[in-house]
Amino acid sequence: MRTSQDWWDEVLGSDELLKDWLMKQYHGEATAANRIIYFRDLYCEDLRAAQLLSRIAHEEETHAEWVATLLRARDLTPAILPKEERYWQLTLAGIDSFETGAAVAAHAEAMRLDRIRVIVNDPRTPSDIRDVFAKILPQEIGHERMFAALAGEAALAQTQGAHELGMRALGLFA
Repeated sequence: MRTSQDWWDEVLGSDELLKDWLMKQYHGEATAANRIIYFRDLYCEDLRAAQLLSRIAHEEETHAEWVATLLRARDLTPAILPKEERYWQLTLAGIDSFETGAAVAAHAEAMRLDRIRVIVNDPRTPSDIRDVFAKILPQEIGHERMFAALAGEAALAQTQGAHELGMRALGLFA
């Protein structure tokens, strides 16, 4: 098991891993927007919550555009990847209500925030990547807070075990 810093050290040590990670970032941001809209349409009955979810989805689309710009600058083509979604396979099955869905999202955002903070704070991070993720960071902090507030403590506790399994599937400390 490794920390986010251990992971980032490895990524920075290899041009191929960095390219692969950037491709996965695009995939993750682009699919997040669709996942949030699907969740909103399936479970959300409150207009204010629906508006929040729509805003978060729009911001995820913006993040995907920013990462796409990074990819194109490296002569890579942004794409949705045919890949196994190890984390989501272990967490999405636990959604049985609006609250548990928001909790799963809050846990995922918190996990992502840990990595983004490492990326932004590491002086070895290429400046263009740091600049993009420094723009993403405050929005993701807001996403995590909004999802956690929508979920409530009971749903966060109910979904914690699946989140920990998902983190282990990614090789991260839970």
